Amino acid sequence: MKFTKQDILKALETITVPGEGQNMVESGAVKNVVTFADEVIVDITITNPALQARKKTEVEILKAIHEKVYNKAQVKVNMTVNAPAKTETNQIKGNKIPGIQNIVAVASGKGGVGKSTVTANLAVSLSKMGFKVGVLDADIYGPSMPIMFDVEMEKPLSVTVDGKSKMKPVESYGVKILSIGFFTKPDQAVVWRGPMASKALNQMIFDAAWGTLDFLLIDLPPGTGDIHLSIMQSLPITGAVVVSTPQNVALADAKKGVAMFQQESINVPVLGIIENMAYFTPDELPNNKYYIFGKEGAKHLAEDLNVPLLGEIPLVQSIREAGDIGRPAALQTGTTLEKAFEKLTQNIVQEVVNRNTDLPPTEAIKITTMAGCSAVKK
Repeated sequence: MKFTKQDILKALETITVPGEGQNMVESGAVKNVVTFADEVIVDITITNPALQARKKTEVEILKAIHEKVYNKAQVKVNMTVNAPAKTETNQIKGNKIPGIQNIVAVASGKGGVGKSTVTANLAVSLSKMGFKVGVLDADIYGPSMPIMFDVEMEKPLSVTVDGKSKMKPVESYGVKILSIGFFTKPDQAVVWRGPMASKALNQMIFDAAWGTLDFLLIDLPPGTGDIHLSIMQSLPITGAVVVSTPQNVALADAKKGVAMFQQESINVPVLGIIENMAYFTPDELPNNKYYIFGKEGAKHLAEDLNVPLLGEIPLVQSIREAGDIGRPAALQTGTTLEKAFEKLTQNIVQEVVNRNTDLPPTEAIKITTMAGCSAVKK
C-alpha cells in the first residue's frame, strides 16, 4: 500500500503528548517523518522523562499509524527526551546513602492487601539470588518486619563508623532490617505526630550502618500521606511497586497509589503492580484456581495505567503461617510459592535495570510554601 508523509502526519495529529496541550504535530514534538515502501520512521521529542510516558507515546504512535494509515506498516520511533530545566526553590536535598545502589519503595493504596508480606518475601528472594538486601520498615504505626523475620526480641547495636556512632541493622536470612518495632514494646502503641515519625525515619535511614546494599526496600504505610512525602523528601527513590488484591475496592486505592508517585511534582518511576491473593488453589485440588476476590483485577489496572504487572501471588495458608512464625514463604524450597516469589523478584530486578538504563537518577522532592500551604516539587 502506498502512503505519504502527509498521511502519517495526519494520523499523528490525533495524539496528544503527555504534558502537552496540543497534538504532537502542532506542538512541534514531531521533528521528522520518513516513509519508504512499507516503512515509517518517526523522530519525536517529548518533555516528560517518565518511562511510562515514553512507552505510552510510542504505543499511541504505532496504534495511530496502523489504524489510520496502514495496519502492516513497519514503524520505528526515535524518541528524544528534552526535559525543561528545573527551578531551584527551597530545595531539601535527598542524600544518596553511600553504598546503596537501588532504593525501592513498596506501597499499597489500602491496608490488608499483604504489602509487608510481599516486601519480606521479595527481600528474601533477592538475597537468595545473591543480592545484598536491606529492609527499612517505614510503617511507623504498624511495624511488622520484626515478626516476619523472627527478630522481635533483637535490638540494633551501636557501632562506630568513621568516628560516628551508628545503628547496626538486625540481620536475618541474609537481610538487614531496621524497624521502629525494635525500639518499642510489643504492646506499645506509637502515638506520634508527623514530624516525630519523620524524625525517627530519618534516624533509621541516615544514622544506620547499612554498609553495601544492592537493594534497600522501604515498606511504606498504607495509603498516601505524610510518611510517604517524608521518605521521598529524604531519599531519591529508584522506583516504586504498588501491591493490591483483585477486588475493586483495593484496585481503586491502588490506582491512587500509582497516581501519587506519577504526580509531576513527585515523579518517582512506578516499576509495576503486584497482585496479591490472586487466586486460591486447595491442596486437594492442585489444578483448580478459585478467584475469591475477583479475577485479574490488577492485570486490567496495570494495562489501563500502562505499567507492568509484576506478578500474581496466590492466596495460600502457608504464606500467612510462614509470616506468623518469622520464616518468609519464599524460603520454602521447591514449592509453588518459592517459584511465584522468584518470578516476581526477577521481574522487579528487570524493571529496575530498565529504569536505570532509560531514565536519569530520581531526585528527592522539594518543599515549597505557597499562600500558607505546603506543596511538593521536584
